[in-house]
Amino acid sequence: MNITVSQGDLTQSQADTLIVNLFDDVTMPSGATGAMNSALGNLISDLIAQGDLTGKAGEVGVLYPRGAIAAKRVLVMGLGKRDGFDFEGVRKAAAAAIKRARELKATRVATIVHGAGVAGLNAEAAAQATAEGSLLALYRYAAPKQQAEPTHDIDTLEIVEFDESKIAPIEAGLKTAVSLTAGVTLARDLVNMPPNVATPEKLAAAAKAIGEAHGLNCIVGGRKWAAKRNMGAFLAVAQGAGKKPKFIILEHNVERTDLPTIILVGKGITFDTGGISIKPSANMGLMKSDMGGAAAVLGAMKAVGGLNLPLRVIGITPATENMPDAEAYRPADVITASNGVTIEIISTDAEGRMILADALVHAGSYKPDLVIALATLTGSAVVALGAHVAAAMFATDDGVAEQLSAAGQATQERVWRMPLYANYRKIIDSKVADIKNSGGRTGGVGTSAMFLKQFTNYSWAHLDIAGMALSDKPAAYAPTGATGYGVRLLVQFLQNYGK
Repeated sequence: MNITVSQGDLTQSQADTLIVNLFDDVTMPSGATGAMNSALGNLISDLIAQGDLTGKAGEVGVLYPRGAIAAKRVLVMGLGKRDGFDFEGVRKAAAAAIKRARELKATRVATIVHGAGVAGLNAEAAAQATAEGSLLALYRYAAPKQQAEPTHDIDTLEIVEFDESKIAPIEAGLKTAVSLTAGVTLARDLVNMPPNVATPEKLAAAAKAIGEAHGLNCIVGGRKWAAKRNMGAFLAVAQGAGKKPKFIILEHNVERTDLPTIILVGKGITFDTGGISIKPSANMGLMKSDMGGAAAVLGAMKAVGGLNLPLRVIGITPATENMPDAEAYRPADVITASNGVTIEIISTDAEGRMILADALVHAGSYKPDLVIALATLTGSAVVALGAHVAAAMFATDDGVAEQLSAAGQATQERVWRMPLYANYRKIIDSKVADIKNSGGRTGGVGTSAMFLKQFTNYSWAHLDIAGMALSDKPAAYAPTGATGYGVRLLVQFLQNYGK
């Protein structure tokens, strides 16, 4: 869908569908909605008086102008209560309106920026939220079907603003939204793909495409590349993989060592059977989402490149399958990671932390100011916080934890800080190696984080996004399936880093 900004009067738009809004306490609309009311002969205010338009959040009234204006229809989007209305409210309102427009088979849609008028929200941020909600709500995964379900696509979305002084900030907000949603779309597509398609090679191809499009340096290492760097933990998981493993690196502003260096690391298990410690067959297919961390990092790097953020940002995504092959690593094996730490294998299903271990060691070679890792790592995180509520966050720096929490609240990709108690380290002590790769089910979210900490010597945060990457029900601006969780969170954090 093409999305543009123009200055003018919405009532004069040649689009077939126009979108205005309404708070639930309004009796006589003002601003753009007031202008539309006048153009329609007070139709909106009459419907408010009759109780047919309430302004309730999520309500979308459909009005037919009958020649009063050029548009075929006007959608009046309910914003809900004025108090507490925020950018998430904007995203949800824009999503509800654009989905209704699609249901009505609109092709050309024009909208005002929700929240930038009487609500008093910052015009740039409100425009970003309006565009984000609209673009994300229209996402569809192109499933490989011979007879695809009939669909309708909106061709254009025009954001119309009467105040000329707001055009520049609205354009800036739109640019951010387009880059962000492109990253989220990539992440959703990768997680939604079947695992025989979203292989390590596919992730590498996606990284190469990002590099070519945005001038990022791309490095893709295989088994020999990893072996030269003594990545024993990554290679152990990859031993039984049918598809060739790929250690993928994207570098933005890599030569700019004068800039703050932030490393993003994403777990890329493209399918997780559990390995020798095999998972139950029921619902195993959901393990195609075990590369949700890698997908988020790739999506974030796409947005970073599109926005050309003034930071030195490196994305690292170790990618492999975890399969129960005759060559697969086993419980009781002792593996040596690239920093020399030896690992006793308790469960081959604790493989995500293994590939992240070598990725975190490699991240240190960039002398980072901060490393953020994302992984669908433990079921314990879901038990602790619930599905589709928040990611479990561990951080060695209080300031970073606060900034990530703020970014999560702003994007509604929330995180909740968990403790890094020393007790967790004792649980994963081993008699035959430096450390065990699992401390058992009790406290698994904490012991897994403490395991990862053994491979860091810098400021570090870990987000356990299990339960966030894939959803079994639709949300306001996300359909059932992959959510793209983490992309907007990371970019929001990066945009505000150091401010």
